[in-house]
Amino acid sequence: MADFKVENIILGNKAQPLAGYPHAKRVGPFVYLSGLSSRRFDNTYAGVVENPDGTFTLDIKEQTRAVIENMKTILETVHGSLDNLVDLTVFLIDMEQFPLFNSVYNEYFNAETGPSRTTVQVSRLPDRGQRKLLIEIKAVAYVP
Repeated sequence: MADFKVENIILGNKAQPLAGYPHAKRVGPFVYLSGLSSRRFDNTYAGVVENPDGTFTLDIKEQTRAVIENMKTILETVHGSLDNLVDLTVFLIDMEQFPLFNSVYNEYFNAETGPSRTTVQVSRLPDRGQRKLLIEIKAVAYVP
């Protein structure tokens, strides 16, 4: 078995991990992306609008687009692209949002060239108890 170089990837211009883990870990040609959300560097969220009454309007399409763009940025740092993704695990808060999620997903990927994918519904995502996140995606890429 080959000895692979191992590298932690932490981007200074992206939302920082909430605990002791990198944005991604490269092991030889494989890049393992940690679960990504629509959280921005300033800890606000794409796809979240605060209403005058203090409630929030959440947009799964905007959050999905932000997550995929975050994946793209991380992969570009290792000279890869979304085309290098081989597997995704998608976590949705509400499976009723699945068609809207898919409408954005299909802007980036197709069945002939896209990664394998599993989508599951979860009760919560780690957003500091604010219940603003609708989606998180973790991924594996192959970047030779």
